[in-house]
Amino acid sequence: MEVILLERIERLGQMGDVVKVKPGFARNYLLPQKKALRSTDENRTYFEKQRVQLEAANLKHREEAESVASKLEGKSFVAIRQAGDTGHLYGSVTARDITEALIEEGFTVTRQQVLLEQNIKLLGLYECRVALHPEVIVTVTFNVARSEEEAKAQAAGESFVTDAEEKPEEEAPPEEAEPKVKKKKKKAKTAKEDAGKSETAGDGEETEKPAEDSPAEASEEAQGDKDESAD
Repeated sequence: MEVILLERIERLGQMGDVVKVKPGFARNYLLPQKKALRSTDENRTYFEKQRVQLEAANLKHREEAESVASKLEGKSFVAIRQAGDTGHLYGSVTARDITEALIEEGFTVTRQQVLLEQNIKLLGLYECRVALHPEVIVTVTFNVARSEEEAKAQAAGESFVTDAEEKPEEEAPPEEAEPKVKKKKKKAKTAKEDAGKSETAGDGEETEKPAEDSPAEASEEAQGDKDESAD
């Protein structure tokens, strides 16, 4: 879908540009927020007639935003939240939370102006961009801590986020572990050889037993003895 931008849109274009966007983005954001018009002949004619007034209004809004930006740029805010020993929050800090914190400090902003990429889930210091105007974006810092004292320590550079996972035990290098494996193999080989020797020795004992003579051989030997006696 093609639309005519009525103001500068980051990563999209400047006022008056005709750009192509996804239908859902146009219907759900650009058109309802009056940041763009459908690109039709009628709307292009309307925009050209209103260009001067639109640019004048845009200039006025930008000047107002720049005035606020001079007070907000670089400002630090503290958000007190409950968290575990490892620094993980019980919940998270969202764009809505940041918006409320800015309003409490006297700055008029909407949740859509807070450009938070993802919710904050850990203790620490976080930079957040705030679009006061399409052409005026400032950066503020949010110090998420469990107490004011902890926030001061974090601002000074201390961290309260720790890794809860225990490191695994270090394994011995391959060159050190290898001799142990060889030693085990050597023991197994020696035991096998000893078992073989025992079997061989057992077989030898059986062969050393004298063989018994047969009955016929015994009778012949007895007859020979008698003949020798007769002589």
